[in-house]
Amino acid sequence: MENLTTVENMEIVTSRVLLRSTAPAALTDFYRDVLSLPVAREYPGGTVFHAGAGLIEIPGHLAGDVPTPADLLWLQVRDLAAARAELVAAGVEIIAEPETKPWGLIEMTIHDPDGRGLILVQIPDDHPLRRDLR
Repeated sequence: MENLTTVENMEIVTSRVLLRSTAPAALTDFYRDVLSLPVAREYPGGTVFHAGAGLIEIPGHLAGDVPTPADLLWLQVRDLAAARAELVAAGVEIIAEPETKPWGLIEMTIHDPDGRGLILVQIPDDHPLRRDLR
């Protein structure tokens, strides 16, 4: 990264994660119907979902690339126990049961239809991420 200079006037207005898939319709069904993510917009060959403060896009026109086992998506939920119960009722396999990690977050792992890891996270009320440090 030699000879790089600072970019001073580029403002990032928004961003999103694009999830490539060999079966974009099945992946869209999972995020829309199983996880109940609201649709931000649809376009010919793709769907963009609201995911909290972020966006997730499944671009059908980029179909064919398979995610690697290293691909992970981190999704914060308000109540992990309730989310777990709903996912199990919907037939989603729990890969790693909810557990409080050494860093204090409660995390659980599932996979989407492409095998991509989804880490569902609940931030406990007493965790530093919830404290107003002002």
